[in-house]
Amino acid sequence: MDRVAVDTKVMPANIAMRKRIVAAARRHFFAHGFRSVTMDELAGGLGISKKTLYGCFSSKIDLLKAVILDKFQDAEADFERVGAGRISDFLGNLKQLLACLQRNTEEIRPPFIRDMELATPELFALVESRRRELIHRHFQKLFRQGRKAGTVRKDIPVAIIIEILLGVTQAIVNPTKLVELNLTPQTAFSAVLQVVLEGVITRNGGCKHE
Repeated sequence: MDRVAVDTKVMPANIAMRKRIVAAARRHFFAHGFRSVTMDELAGGLGISKKTLYGCFSSKIDLLKAVILDKFQDAEADFERVGAGRISDFLGNLKQLLACLQRNTEEIRPPFIRDMELATPELFALVESRRRELIHRHFQKLFRQGRKAGTVRKDIPVAIIIEILLGVTQAIVNPTKLVELNLTPQTAFSAVLQVVLEGVITRNGGCKHE
């Protein structure tokens, strides 16, 4: 009983520290890649000891996974907010969804994706899987809405549209292609979506990209 009471009392402080560490690591990892940022540097920047840092995260990979999950948690919440506020106008909803996607890709720079693929392929696979799930769920709803409104072509199954979107995203938004084409994840996503949408929006839809 006593140990449970102590653990419960200590837990909020530990959670708060973990959040601080994840927030700092997220800024550094996404901007510069995680291989160039050491645990010593993170601890120093936060003004904590390495013992405190390793007390919250057993390894750099453990911290990296926490950063990835934190990012997807924020992205899920953002997409859900956009989905909850949907209106009957397909193009208006599309604009909101694209803005949401832009917000959630602009902080991630090519060095981070490159490091993920080279150093932690299992976590890179996790990112790919979660990204696929996110795109599939939210864009499928939107395309179905557009089809009912007559804005999305009816001669192409929605499932095929989604698979094309996912396939092109995977082919372009990856470390090798981003470096080769000198793109950021944000600009790559925008280009992919524009190409796909130009092919599935009806002429009456009048979809224009800025």
